[in-house]
Amino acid sequence: MQVHISPGMRRITISTSPGFLDPLKMKVAARYLSYRCVFWTVLSLAFLLPFLFITSALITLEGVHNCTSLDCFGRKLGPKLSWKRHASRNTGDKYSALLEYRSEESTDVPDTIEALLVEARNKQYDMPTLLRRMKSMVEVNEEKVRAARLQEALYRHYASSGVPKGLHCLALKLTGEYSSNARARQDLPSPDLAPRLTDPEYYHLVLATDNVLAAAVVVTSTIRNAAQPEKIVFHVITDKKTHAAMHAWFALNPLAPAIVEVKGVHQFEWLTRDNVPVLEAMESSQDIKYYYHGDHTAGANISQYSPTILASYLQARSPKYISIMNHLRIYLPDLFPELEKVVFLDDDVVVQTDLSPLWNMDLHGKVNGAVETCRGDDTWVMSKTFKNYFNFSHPIISSTFDQDKCAWAYGMNVFDLRAWRKADITRVYHYWQKQNLQLNLTLWRLGTLPPALIAFDGNVHPIPGNWHMLGLGYNTKTNLEAVEKAAVIHYNGQAKPWLDIAFPQLRPFWSKYVNYSNEFVRQCNILDRA
Repeated sequence: MQVHISPGMRRITISTSPGFLDPLKMKVAARYLSYRCVFWTVLSLAFLLPFLFITSALITLEGVHNCTSLDCFGRKLGPKLSWKRHASRNTGDKYSALLEYRSEESTDVPDTIEALLVEARNKQYDMPTLLRRMKSMVEVNEEKVRAARLQEALYRHYASSGVPKGLHCLALKLTGEYSSNARARQDLPSPDLAPRLTDPEYYHLVLATDNVLAAAVVVTSTIRNAAQPEKIVFHVITDKKTHAAMHAWFALNPLAPAIVEVKGVHQFEWLTRDNVPVLEAMESSQDIKYYYHGDHTAGANISQYSPTILASYLQARSPKYISIMNHLRIYLPDLFPELEKVVFLDDDVVVQTDLSPLWNMDLHGKVNGAVETCRGDDTWVMSKTFKNYFNFSHPIISSTFDQDKCAWAYGMNVFDLRAWRKADITRVYHYWQKQNLQLNLTLWRLGTLPPALIAFDGNVHPIPGNWHMLGLGYNTKTNLEAVEKAAVIHYNGQAKPWLDIAFPQLRPFWSKYVNYSNEFVRQCNILDRA
């Protein structure tokens, strides 16, 4: 047979030997051969060559040396595609055995690929056996990783629920100082400045916490970044056991020209169990006490949870959710009957800019100025709707609320107390808290925000997101540039900046407001770990 190709590659002539077919002529477009044909050829090689390489590697691992590369390649394709059917007639049985493999062999497997290859070489494994052992190793390692992540969730929960030794030491030393040092007991503020505590011309901020160091950071960062610090009035509310320590700290570390007031919940006579459903639940319901303060893993099969679900389950049982300090914000109009507008701050925030524009912000008759959490650049943090907080499988919830309604954030809120009193927000809050307690906490689990979402429903004015940035206590991928630009950053989540589990890249935004030269901070070995 002879092949003749014209110079222009437009005609191909194939001539067979004499006496058979006449010359066969094919007319082909030059472009077809130069583009399409080349394209499909290259594409075929792109798929074929890696396959040949992988097959050769598998042949090497299997230790098959008594066949040519082409023979072994055919053997791997299986009976239907093999060039030598007799060489691969058992291939189907081998792969059927692999598919029927179960996890019984998932014990006593090597820890690394290197160890597996050594074992395979020593025991002369064939390919199906090697693959089974490799699958066992992967399964075992995946289970180890999952178990480690579950253990991490437990440890992080315990770390976030406890009080670090340094903070406990600081409170004890300040309490001792309060009892022995008259300067630590001086009036806050001084009597001549007391009228400012109820003057609506000043900027009033409220903080409720039993953490002295956290309170110091919130107050210091706010005053240091204020354009008019002389107009700042801070109302710090704490519990009875921390009152002396909190008072001593701000008495010994004055922040003039701003004013700081420290009051304990025991100083509000009306704040009793009859007026506060949470106090009533803590004192009367052993089930509620045990749910939040008991063994959080008792009766639970931890292995049935994913690490993320377990972390959420444990967070929902944090003791802080039945702490009166966590519920005080709903009583702001009663705590400060003379005030008209306040800014409420959580103790895990840092203020990075002047907050005075918040008092001039028009809330359009609404009660609560807050950042909505259902929209934003960070789709992980800013994706919260009512369905994230309520049990919509309960008929009371599903028939009353829209699960796609946008949620909003506690932590930095502007409250119009006059509009609050008119809307009777606190009464609605009490009603739903009692409903949830009577139904054994089946309407929601996460403490104060769900009943607040209900109580303030229809009375929330959205404010720009840059006023309040969330997620610094659980989002490891927080945008540092966005953190620097935010007015208030919020370490909501388990990784509080004063804990060892805090994220190292985010702690400096908080720690730069800690006075590490203070004698009590040094004595309690509270170190700058930034």
